[in-house]
This record gives sequence, C-alpha cells and structure tokens, in this order.
Amino acid sequence: MKKRQDHPALQRGRTTEGRRTVKTRTNNIVSYPGNRAVGQKRKYSRPTASSRSERLAVKKRVSKGSTVNKHTLGNKVPPLYIWGDFDVPFLLLTLALLGFGLVMMFSASYARAYYDFDNSFYFIGRQIVWSMIGITGMIAASFVNYHWLRRFVWPLYIVSIVLCMACYLFDAYNGARRSIYIGPLSFQPSEIGKLALIFLFAHLMTKDQDKMGRLWEGTLRYLVLFGGLAVVVVMQPHLSATLLMAGITVAMLFVGGAKIQHLIGVGVTGLAGIAALVVTMWGFFSDRFAHVLVRLSYWLDPFSSMDWGSYQTRQSLLAIGSGGLLGVGLGESRQKQLYLPEVQNDFVFAVVCEELGFVGACIIILLFALLIWRGYTIALHAKDRFGSLIAVGITTQIGMQAMLNIAVVTNTIPNTGISLPLFSYGGTSLCMILGELGILLAVSRQGNYEKE
Repeated sequence: MKKRQDHPALQRGRTTEGRRTVKTRTNNIVSYPGNRAVGQKRKYSRPTASSRSERLAVKKRVSKGSTVNKHTLGNKVPPLYIWGDFDVPFLLLTLALLGFGLVMMFSASYARAYYDFDNSFYFIGRQIVWSMIGITGMIAASFVNYHWLRRFVWPLYIVSIVLCMACYLFDAYNGARRSIYIGPLSFQPSEIGKLALIFLFAHLMTKDQDKMGRLWEGTLRYLVLFGGLAVVVVMQPHLSATLLMAGITVAMLFVGGAKIQHLIGVGVTGLAGIAALVVTMWGFFSDRFAHVLVRLSYWLDPFSSMDWGSYQTRQSLLAIGSGGLLGVGLGESRQKQLYLPEVQNDFVFAVVCEELGFVGACIIILLFALLIWRGYTIALHAKDRFGSLIAVGITTQIGMQAMLNIAVVTNTIPNTGISLPLFSYGGTSLCMILGELGILLAVSRQGNYEKE
C-alpha cells in the first residue's frame, strides 16, 4: 500500500504548488557601485520575470529611465534623468527670490555704478546676464542624474583644494587672496569646495552607511577631509567660507548617522586644542588674524570710535534704523548714495531694510525660510540616501549663508564678508548657487517619479 504522502493526487498538488508563479514587484533600487541596499533587497525579494510579457514590462520601465537591480541591468548609470516632475514650489520660491534680488540689487547699486563707471546699469546689466546663464544652468542641472556624479566626487575634492591654493598666486584684494582672476572674470574656488564636500560626504555616508556608528569611519574621517580643505581656505584668509564648510560638515554628520557623543567629544577636544595652539603661538596668530581681533572690537561697540573699520557697520545700522516699519520707499535709500560701502554685495540687505522697512525685510526672511523648508522636504522625500544627503548639504549651505549675511548686516555677529544668496552682486557665485538649486530639483524629480 502506498503511503499517504506518496499518493499521486497529493504529488500533483505539490507539483502544482511548486510550479506556481509568484509575481513580485520589480524594485527600483538605484544600481551604482557600492550600493549595499541593492544586495540586501535582492536577498529578500529578488524580482522574477517568468513570462515574456513580464520581461517586456521590465525592459519598458528601464527604457523610461528607472533603475532596477544591478544584476539585471549592469553597473551603467546614465548621465541624464529626464522623467518625472521637479518640485514646483521650490522652483517658484527660487525665481521669486531671484527676481526680488535683482530689483533690490539694482536699487542699491545704481548710484555707485554711476559714480564709478558713469553707467547706472553697470552692475544690474551684468547681473541679469549672469542670472540668465544661471537659470539655464539650473534647468540643465535638474535633468542630470545625480548618481552619475558620484564618479567625480574625489577629483572634484582634489581640484577644489588645488584651486584654493592657486589663489595665493594672485594679488590680494582687501587684504585677502580668495579669488582666481581670468581676464575680466574672477571666481572664488571656495564655492566649488563647498559643493565638493557635500558630494564627497554624501557618497561616503551612503557607501559606508553601516559604519557611521564608528569613531573613525563615522566621524573622524569626515573631519579630516573637512580640515584638508578648511586649512587652505582659512589661510587665504576666508573665515566665512570656513564657517559654512563647518556647518555643512556638522549638519551632514548629524543627518548621516554619526553618534552624538562622538561629535561632542571631538568638538570639545578640537576647541581645547585650538585654544592651546593659539595661546602657545600667539605671535603668529595675532599677526595672521589681526583683522579678526579688530572686527571683534568693532562688533562689540561700532559707535565707540569713528575708525574706518567700523564705518561700514555704522552705516548699515543707520540704514536699518531709517527704514522703520514700512521703509522710506523703493529707490529712496539715502545710505546707498556712496555712504555705505559694498552696498551691491554684502550689504544689499541693509538697503532692503531702509527702503522696504521691517515688513519688507520680514517678507524676504520668510521667503528664505520657505525655500529652506522646501529643500529639507525634498531631502525627506528623496528616492535614496545619497540624494537625501545631497539635499541636506545644499539646503544647509544656502540657509546658513543667508542667515550669516543677515546677522552681519544687523551686527548680530562680526563682519565676515559673506554674500546674500540670489541678492548680492557676483556672477560666478550666483551661477554656482543656481546650479546647486538645480541639483536639488534633480533630486526632487527622481523622488516624484518614483511616487508615480
């Protein structure tokens, strides 16, 4: 007699069950070198395509630009990603701030432009041209597959250090060597350095996600990479750019998963070491960074003396105080009439306060706050960890730069010479900022497409 488990009917049932096709949803994990999540996803839910129709469906989805398991498609990452809709509110906020900035920059600069160049449209004409170039670059960057940029993170970091060192070969401007001059054009390599840090940190934190809890792989390694670039920048000297890089580093370490106790311990140790170094080498630091000590004294009481060093801060505070609640009116500023130095650059916000008053200044601050909020929202809804970390880094940079500029203009912190994003005059800086915002749009584009 046959055993019950060997009965033909039961055998047929088991055979039928064994041949049953289990349909699984094709995963959309990005296939780039070092993505550990791909292997983990494949272990638990490996996609199957048991019929010709399913294989065609997978190929059709791949042809539309989505990425699937690297064993299905290989390691190739296309440079462009043209599907999906980018974040419209973020784009509208960017364009609103840019338009607002062009109007206020022209209002603040036409007196100085007429006096220096006999042309009231000297600054605004060039700024409009750079704005058009920057908007074109932003739109182009929104179609770039940001995963494709991972292969350039190390060359970009090394090139940024070399360019920052090349600044020492050019003549100093206002006591600092921060720019490289190519004919009539100039640019600050520290702007490239900020973006290089963001991409490098995002790449490493994604590749070694499971090591972020360790002291070296999760904290010290990133501080060493930051220090390699910061030492070159701070010796230019360019303290404001160094502060921005430090803020980007801390924000990305916090979001990337570094342990809080490691950050606190390293921070306390670093501050103690710097203090000991300054005390033991006071002669060197007092000569090299004498301007910092002077700015600190002017910051504590800018009206205590009539020295030229505190003149800019005094005029800025007079402009802010003259604005009152509603301002003196657009184009009616008095401090821009050759009283306030660098009015088209770092201190354009003082003219905003004078002409538009407290209400106008609050509107601009609110627009920046909404832009920052939207940037972090893009980070939260990014399709992967790499895109999320890029969005956090760029948003932190823009937010810190706006905050520091407003704090300098209002004498909340000492004068550090930092520009207001999308408002201050400067072509290369404007194009870099718009390009970074375009990368944020690229992150939002892929995240929105995956939702669809």
